[in-house]
Amino acid sequence: MRGPLRHATAACCLAGLFLLSACTGSAEGGETAPSPSVAPEAPATVSLRPAHGTTGVLTSTELAVATDGTLDGLRVVDAEGKTVPGAFRAGSRRWLPARQLDYSTRYTVTATATKGDAAPRTITSTFTTMSRPGQLTGADPYVFDGDTVGVGMPVVIEFSKDIPKARHAAVERRLFVKSTPAVTGSWYWWSDSEVHYRPKAYWKPGTEVTLRAAIGGLPMGYGNYGKRDRFVDFRIGDHVVTEVDASTHVARVYRNGALIRTMPASLGKASTPTSAGTMVVMDKKSEMTFDSGTFGVPANTPGGYRQKVKWDVRFTWGGEFFHSAPWSVGDQGYRNVSHGCVNLSPSNARWFFDLAKKGDVVRIVNTGRTVAPGNGWTDWNVPWNRYVEGSALHSA
Repeated sequence: MRGPLRHATAACCLAGLFLLSACTGSAEGGETAPSPSVAPEAPATVSLRPAHGTTGVLTSTELAVATDGTLDGLRVVDAEGKTVPGAFRAGSRRWLPARQLDYSTRYTVTATATKGDAAPRTITSTFTTMSRPGQLTGADPYVFDGDTVGVGMPVVIEFSKDIPKARHAAVERRLFVKSTPAVTGSWYWWSDSEVHYRPKAYWKPGTEVTLRAAIGGLPMGYGNYGKRDRFVDFRIGDHVVTEVDASTHVARVYRNGALIRTMPASLGKASTPTSAGTMVVMDKKSEMTFDSGTFGVPANTPGGYRQKVKWDVRFTWGGEFFHSAPWSVGDQGYRNVSHGCVNLSPSNARWFFDLAKKGDVVRIVNTGRTVAPGNGWTDWNVPWNRYVEGSALHSA
């Protein structure tokens, strides 16, 4: 009888040992303690300008987005719910509409940002643009949509009213030139009403260029606002350079590096020398009336003239042209007898007229008179470092 009882007691002791072990292990941390709670990450902060409810917003406005997270999207719609196209400026969170916004119009902006594992944060701002202002300043480019121009063509913008120097930088920031292939270029203010852009070196033939003067609704100074945005797409054609030497009385024309024509010429006589320097073709007309009275010499006085002239290719504002001069064919190649123009025979003048395009380079030497800055598009006479200094953004 004692044997079975001993076994039972041992079993009970063993069971108790297991129970004791279990209890002891639990007291020493065998059970998993609950993890401390982790606060969820706060959503991104997002703010927009113009702020919600703003009125009288410029139609040239650039939307500004600030966030401490990642901006995932921005959408702008007009009062009818139509999406307004646009893009951020490179390296910034300033969003520029693809076109000037409409006057007296309500727009709604929606921006979404995320940060870490937090839920996205979306905010909305609705604003209304200004009414149409009464005083407007226009911007007129001298190159037109679809033009094919020469390798020396600067992008020329003439404003209809002067821009005060204090506003030059703000206006220049809204002038965009893009090209394929890309170039290094700069704007240069020739006056308060005229600004040019050119690349560091001549454009390459085949380059595609886009200009946007995004001034519509932009404060231009003196109480004026930009009249409207201007858009121009143009192309660079063949590399044509005409070199004229007043001492040898010869004009040589090169296309894409090859000499294609040599023409006898007669330039300005000693009392009316031709401007020397690097210029570009500005315009051409098949026939014009040349009148010395436009520069103070009446046609009926000694040295005066008034006559129709054919095949006229302009290279200065002062009235200097390549043109047909049948009256001086005997002098061409030998003497300079003109009033400042480059005289060519009728056949050479017609050939040159047909070839020439706006922006082709003209280099004239040995005349005794240097072209005055701004007498035509004289950008290539300005050294590059000085040209860059002519930008309002150089020191802004």
